[in-house]
Amino acid sequence: MWIVKLGGSLAADPMLRDWLDMLADSGRGRVIVVPGGGPFADRVREAQHHWEFDDRAAHRMAILAMEQYAVMLAALCPALTPAATQDGLFAALKKAGVGVWLPAAMLHEEPAIAQDWSVTSDSLAAWLASRLNAQYLALVKSCELPPDGTASEELVRLGVVDAAFPRFVRQGCFRAYTLSRSEPARLRRMLVEGDCVGPR
Repeated sequence: MWIVKLGGSLAADPMLRDWLDMLADSGRGRVIVVPGGGPFADRVREAQHHWEFDDRAAHRMAILAMEQYAVMLAALCPALTPAATQDGLFAALKKAGVGVWLPAAMLHEEPAIAQDWSVTSDSLAAWLASRLNAQYLALVKSCELPPDGTASEELVRLGVVDAAFPRFVRQGCFRAYTLSRSEPARLRRMLVEGDCVGPR
């Protein structure tokens, strides 16, 4: 099973259609999509900056921003089935679909997850991969990426992933990859042919 985090930076990117089409074609029965926060989470940051409310409230709002993006993705691609529970996600795969995670219910008062900006959808995707015993995690990014095999701590330093990500990766038993927004064909090969090149 694959957990595929689609960055919120794709929300207004024409490449989003290519990713959704690829997942609908090659990800059925094996992929759960974790939505980023994207422009929805950006509005949370702006509101927090303006009103200066605490990080706990902002964290909860950012999770709801992820849910907004998930609803959008499912509306764009009928092969994606939104699900708020572990059972619901597995049911989507069992029906040869692609699950898309609505994270609020599973993350409500989860003690292992800091409720601040050190944890974003990257770390939440890694948390879900551990929770569901996924074999693979792929983070789809719009930023410039370092070479394959770069340590997660270095990805933090470069601003590719959030500060908590290395800890969540260490807790899991999955192989993690970062992929560029321009690489849906690479993930298709990984899904169909098992063409997995080195852990990130």
